Amino acid sequence: MTSATHPAILEATRVELCRIAEEAGLLDTDVSVLAKPLTPEEAIGTPGRRDYPIMLGKERVVEAVVLGSKGHAFTDSARELRGTVREVLQLELRSNFDRAIFVATANAMLRHLGKASGTVHCKDDDPERCAREIADHILAHHGRVTVGLIGLNPAIAERLVEVFGAPSLRIADLNPDNVGTERFGVEIWHGRDRADELIDDADVVVFTGTTLVNDTFDGLRARLEAANKPYLVFGVTAAAVCALSDIARICPYGRDD
Repeated sequence: MTSATHPAILEATRVELCRIAEEAGLLDTDVSVLAKPLTPEEAIGTPGRRDYPIMLGKERVVEAVVLGSKGHAFTDSARELRGTVREVLQLELRSNFDRAIFVATANAMLRHLGKASGTVHCKDDDPERCAREIADHILAHHGRVTVGLIGLNPAIAERLVEVFGAPSLRIADLNPDNVGTERFGVEIWHGRDRADELIDDADVVVFTGTTLVNDTFDGLRARLEAANKPYLVFGVTAAAVCALSDIARICPYGRDD
């Protein structure tokens, strides 16, 4: 699923961020925004497992810093950039790189203003603990259901299988190295070709905030809401967008440093 050239959710976020930044005096203040791709160790430390996409070199974490506050975003397209909040808010948002910088900066800016939390990725053993809490949250709020996971996070996938069973999990991903393979007894479907099927099959869907960067968020959200399916967005990438749009997000160990 793809959205329009200018993602609707990010355009709505842009409007609100411009208003907030102007009220806070950030647009006309000489604010330095540094966005840099982090190494896996800088981003998530040394978790016990080594099969996270960032550890395999398939993703990087972009870190934006606004007046000392940090915001992260996952992306497959990471470069360095230095500018101002105003310049970032004027980005075209036509590429993964632009969207990653925009989202990371939004996270950092709202963290600075106290309007968003958990904008920095957790480290070391926290991803495993996070996976347990996500599965437990779904079980507590929805019971023993069929779960759809969009965006393969191996720790979350494994824990969902442990709690709900492989027949009750559907997984979709965009990484061609994952599509068509089997993980934890579940076939990995193509995230663009079979997203509708996953949503139809699942009782509840949890999907990665990285969909904001790869421009699939709008389509997924529209399809989920049309099907009246409950959903959760996981991870640090969507911190600011979810805070501004009142979208349910789960990120138990996202940090604020």
